[in-house]
Amino acid sequence: MTLEEDNGPEPGGDDLFAAEYVLGVLAADEREIASRRIDADASFARLVDAWEAHLSPIAGAYPETEPPIRVKEAIDRQLFVAEPRAGLWSSLAFWRGLAAASVVALAITIAVPYLNPPVEQPRLVASLAADGSDVRYLAVYDAAHREVGLSHVSGERAAGKDFELWMIEGKNAPVSMGVIPAGQTAHMTISPAVQEKLAKGAVLAVSLEPAGGSPTGQPTGPVVAAGDLKSI
Repeated sequence: MTLEEDNGPEPGGDDLFAAEYVLGVLAADEREIASRRIDADASFARLVDAWEAHLSPIAGAYPETEPPIRVKEAIDRQLFVAEPRAGLWSSLAFWRGLAAASVVALAITIAVPYLNPPVEQPRLVASLAADGSDVRYLAVYDAAHREVGLSHVSGERAAGKDFELWMIEGKNAPVSMGVIPAGQTAHMTISPAVQEKLAKGAVLAVSLEPAGGSPTGQPTGPVVAAGDLKSI
């Protein structure tokens, strides 16, 4: 299976253009065009609104992360110590020591996030399409959850057939990521080996296979959609 390099905009019309705008995969000049059309073209603005609602289930699967409670507890322990004996209240040495300890605690609290910054997990997206095919998918790779979220834009699988998702890294043989579940949105968990390669920005492709997926471990049917993963 080979993929020809596509140097032009991918087909799909206003519907796909609106979806790519919402997903954030458009180039800067295309995004500016889309922004102007939202202001001037009510029908295009409605498409954008529809895609924002359509893609929200993918984003909803990734909850926000709260800061660790231990950070606040550590600050409380440093600032709100047990009440000292009465004699300490008149001790200059005590107050100097408390002030010094508070400064140290504050410095540590401020410095810890910089000394141990959280590792940022990549978020990549791809618009999957192919010449001569009406199958369109939008894909979001979330490394933190080891998942690829898929939104089905258009094109139906034939009776007795399934769509299968593949990863293509350079000239290596395609690696199956599994049969794509039917429906408007889907989440596919990926293996650590595939995750490492996706983080480098591989190509995703969709092929039409017999029900249940390829019987050979390699694509046997036509490639109906493909696209490069890009950072957002």
